[in-house]
Amino acid sequence: MTALQKKSENPIAHLTTEDIELIGKELDTIRQEIRDSLGEDDAKYIRKVIDVQRKLELGSRAALLVSMFPPAWVVGTVGLSVAKILENMEIGHNILHGQWDWMRDPKIHSTTWEWDMASPSEQWKHSHNELHHTYTNVIGKDNDLGYGIMRVDEDQRWHPLYLAQPVWNFLNACFFEYGIAAYDLELGKNLATKKRRNDPAFQAGVKAVLGKIRRQATKDYLIHPALSGPSFLPTLAANFTANVVRNLWSHSVIMCGHFPEGVETFERTSIDGETRGEWYVRQMLGSANISGSKAMHLMTGNLSHQVEHHLFPDLPSNRYAEIAPKVKDIFDRYGLTYHSAPLYKQVASAWHKVIRLSLPNGWMAETTPKNAPAQVIKLVRMTTGGKKVRRELSKAAA
Repeated sequence: MTALQKKSENPIAHLTTEDIELIGKELDTIRQEIRDSLGEDDAKYIRKVIDVQRKLELGSRAALLVSMFPPAWVVGTVGLSVAKILENMEIGHNILHGQWDWMRDPKIHSTTWEWDMASPSEQWKHSHNELHHTYTNVIGKDNDLGYGIMRVDEDQRWHPLYLAQPVWNFLNACFFEYGIAAYDLELGKNLATKKRRNDPAFQAGVKAVLGKIRRQATKDYLIHPALSGPSFLPTLAANFTANVVRNLWSHSVIMCGHFPEGVETFERTSIDGETRGEWYVRQMLGSANISGSKAMHLMTGNLSHQVEHHLFPDLPSNRYAEIAPKVKDIFDRYGLTYHSAPLYKQVASAWHKVIRLSLPNGWMAETTPKNAPAQVIKLVRMTTGGKKVRRELSKAAA
């Protein structure tokens, strides 16, 4: 297993093959203990969260019927934003992972749930559950890593186009649900050739996404505002605001779990012949947690326990807090770094990495107030000078 990020030391060089397999066995034991203990308290939890979310959404939409009055607009918009976050994060995401399938409740099941997102649940389950969680942080296999639009590792060759990476990452955050839908369709690959564009499976996928977007837009931007009568425009603005808030929040949470400094990425060859223990270790190295209150964990869909989620994606999210100390103990005993920090620190770290990788390797580290003018000139030359100039200046820096 080889981490792609350029480091002076391999973070698992001290582990033997036997150590890695023992880690796998310990984690399998934790997983089975939780599976064996699932019961009515867990079922009550998810049903209560769904009930609260639905009442919150209904109450918020009722307040927005008179959103011409500023206090009603604020209350309704805040409530609807929270309701949409809860529906996406703690409810939809986790139900679609199959975390609650053991209940055998057809209303709360991964095969029947449809969520308040632009991406149809069936397409998302394929791209997220089957691909991302199988190939976590493997460059070229896990498209969740940068969603195919960002430079996510130093070994990826730098191109001047990446200078705009922070801008399009922000735009992607604002309209994240549509970015996810486009990613699920693998638009970059499928629009590249006429054969792929005309593929029946791709066309069916596009039709499903457009249909889902139309239904969501009709509800949020036509029916609900129309029901508000004279409050049509304020309600329209409130729905748009709630969707953007939800998108910014979910994007930030996911960035914190996958992209802060110190989280590893892997070569495609690193998963050849991968054992169960090696898969577990890859999840451990390729994830980061967010520390905080129970309310914060709820609002993140417990993806604040991203390490535990990557290890056990099909275990109910309400049990991750119970699992976390046991998982951290394994990290500590085997000399691995358990990445966890408050939300603001993880967001800052993730954005620092986005900006750092938008620039040529080492550019930020080399730049000081004294040499800033020379560094800017160097960056301009690398941007405008072509491949040969970029190679020469990169070699000189190395």
